[in-house]
Amino acid sequence: MAAAFFGLGIFASSYTEGIKYPYVLSTIRPIDYVLWWPAFLLAPVFVVLLACIHRQAPHDKKVFSQIGLSFAVIYAGLVLSDFFIQWTVVLPSVLSNETDRLSLFSLCNPHGLFVTLESLGYLMMNAALLFLAAVLDGRNRLERAIRWLFIIGFVLAVGSFSALSLAGYPIVVFEVVAVGINVTVLIVSGVLLSLFFKRARDKRPGEPGMNSRR
Repeated sequence: MAAAFFGLGIFASSYTEGIKYPYVLSTIRPIDYVLWWPAFLLAPVFVVLLACIHRQAPHDKKVFSQIGLSFAVIYAGLVLSDFFIQWTVVLPSVLSNETDRLSLFSLCNPHGLFVTLESLGYLMMNAALLFLAAVLDGRNRLERAIRWLFIIGFVLAVGSFSALSLAGYPIVVFEVVAVGINVTVLIVSGVLLSLFFKRARDKRPGEPGMNSRR
């Protein structure tokens, strides 16, 4: 899901370049809005992933997984609302040529609500992964790799947001950076977590693991 979102996002970047105020596309193609479905579906999938990890977390670490799950729900709420507004408000308005005062909601606006809410959502995702890192014990190289991946992703996202804001760049620049960081983290961690859960499933009862302490 994350890989599909990243690929389609790169493909879609060309049609938003060079669009000036009022930041409304003069011609709408189906791909202009269909391609956001992977990002839309990624949000509930991410919440389900965090819920599964919370279910398997040790009892003394469940506070961290619960906080991570809470941030994941915030991320999903922001992103789902953001894209749903595009499909149900912006797209019909453009097709009906009712574009007055629509620039604030347009996905082509480099400092509009769409980009801002999406960027905030990705910061919430990074926060969720940071608390998820606290759930892992780091008893082996696989767990340590996952922990450091989540921590580094959080540091890069927050650091880039701070640096780009202080440098005066529009929020859309951070959005592009955040997408690159988070998608990379999700793709790599997806592979690592699949190995992690496979090992946990194959462990004999009584062996140390993430869910061994209740």
